[in-house]
Amino acid sequence: MTPKELKTLYRNERLAARDAIPADERIEKGLAMLAHAGDAIELQPGTIVSGFLPIRSEVDIRPLMARLRERGARLCVPVILDKRTIVFRELVPGASLVSSGFGTAGPGPEAAVLDPQIMLVPLSAFDNTGHRIGYGAGYYDRAIDRLQQKGLNPRLIGIAFDCQEVPSVPAEPHDVRLDAILTESGLNFVSVEIG
Repeated sequence: MTPKELKTLYRNERLAARDAIPADERIEKGLAMLAHAGDAIELQPGTIVSGFLPIRSEVDIRPLMARLRERGARLCVPVILDKRTIVFRELVPGASLVSSGFGTAGPGPEAAVLDPQIMLVPLSAFDNTGHRIGYGAGYYDRAIDRLQQKGLNPRLIGIAFDCQEVPSVPAEPHDVRLDAILTESGLNFVSVEIG
């Protein structure tokens, strides 16, 4: 099986497992993530943190994002511009959200575009070394590459449920490794740089 085929298999299996979690259980698991990471993620007032608004069966990290905002973070979320590009628009209280493709919503074009310093990254599957499998479109890989081309090195925290872990993700050259993984069981650092 090629790395691409194995990634597709893992993606389908782990998303099916995530879909099988009852909605009320997903809420409880999301609140557990808040308890594990709300005060543990290191940030200074003004630190730009990208989160995401949940789609499908993703965990709802809005409570975690709210806690990070209380601690001084400046929040943004991804907005799809085209088939290859996402930007991170500032998410301010009371701002209206617009449909932004792929079933997502985000702030409209009037919102400031920010460069995240910490990224809370959704994913399909992950392993305990910090390799992730996204949804297959490569948006985050390209966005992270663009940030790195600007000389920025955002801290990457993968967000998933325990059931999305796989034994080993077949890493390819373009894949970006996570610094930490947050699940309902805890915040696990896989990079010595932030752990």
